[in-house]
Amino acid sequence: MADICNLCPRQCNIDRSATLGYCKSSDKVRIARVGLHEWEEPCISYGKGSGTIFFSGCNLRCVYCQNNEISSHLHGTEISVDTLADEMLKLQDMGAVNINLVTPTHYADKIVSALDKAKDKLHIPTVYNCGGYESIDALKMLDGYIDIYLPDLKYYSSEISGKYSGCSDYFDVAVKAISEMARQTGKPVFDDYGHMKSGTMVRHLVLPSLYKDSIEAFDNLAKTVKPQEIAVSIMCQYFPTHLADKYSEINRKTTTLEYMKVVDFVRTLGFEYGFMQDKSSAKKDYVPVFDYRKGE
Repeated sequence: MADICNLCPRQCNIDRSATLGYCKSSDKVRIARVGLHEWEEPCISYGKGSGTIFFSGCNLRCVYCQNNEISSHLHGTEISVDTLADEMLKLQDMGAVNINLVTPTHYADKIVSALDKAKDKLHIPTVYNCGGYESIDALKMLDGYIDIYLPDLKYYSSEISGKYSGCSDYFDVAVKAISEMARQTGKPVFDDYGHMKSGTMVRHLVLPSLYKDSIEAFDNLAKTVKPQEIAVSIMCQYFPTHLADKYSEINRKTTTLEYMKVVDFVRTLGFEYGFMQDKSSAKKDYVPVFDYRKGE
């Protein structure tokens, strides 16, 4: 009997070997880039860099996605679970400080299988770098496999999340997911150099015109998840791309004033660790080249 996919809150309930759901992905793992990545938060990409594996497809496909080449247009190469495990070990051999699984939600089951194959040789932390729109059942399947959860918290308003990411239930789902992630990892643990070894770090990209929604999101997150139980990263790297030109309110960069209003508010909530991004990050130079097996 074919596997029916309900890995994410979309609950497509389909056989991905025969048809495609919201994420546009088949039952075969598709990746677009494997390599060392120096542009994550310093506590994640310290040393030689984070060992990133970018997966193609996405269960959100936000209208402003900076990685739309792979999230919406599915650029990438199909690989086996064995190859995925091998790529993790190659990254470790290259000096990666962790294995950073980017947009992994729709391949959670395959990732578990790959980690099972690599576990006897893999000795660096695993990072689950996701959009925050996660199924509790899938997260429980990952329990014990993931050292660091790196979820987004994108929105508070159901109207806004429906408009830009096609899911009006985003905040409620994401907060429950973040709570489960924090339960699994415990409080963030850093070494003497500030390098993250385990824990949950919640990311938020401040969008132009929407700083009040950002404030609402963190205000309500702090009511559900104790600020001392997670770390936060507030990002200002937004620039209009993909379909953003169809929405005048987000068809520009975020201003310093908008960004700092969010930063200043989040600081009042008692989060023990925070990373605030330099405004110079809001440019296309920080989007990686998706060149896995280019030319083969």
